[in-house]
Amino acid sequence: MWPAIILGFLGGVVGGNAFPHFVHGITRKRYPNLTGNGPVPNLIGGWAGLVIAALLLYRAQGDRDPAWSFGSAALGVLLIGLFHAGPGAFGRREPSR
Repeated sequence: MWPAIILGFLGGVVGGNAFPHFVHGITRKRYPNLTGNGPVPNLIGGWAGLVIAALLLYRAQGDRDPAWSFGSAALGVLLIGLFHAGPGAFGRREPSR
């Protein structure tokens, strides 16, 4: 049960974090990223994050413990989504008036 919870949660966090980077990359928008703020680094970072998330979720033993792995993955996506909607990795900057 614990591997399903831990790997599911990590897969949810990594996948939820990768999604905005991937979307900003394919829409050619700048977005803060460790490897650069341009579209190409975001696309590559988002793609790599989605691949890593898929591998983590595959290893989460969803066939043996589907409720635990799905529930913890959903919680991971929710928490990283709230983080991105709130302060974000580089802090929230209000537009100047």
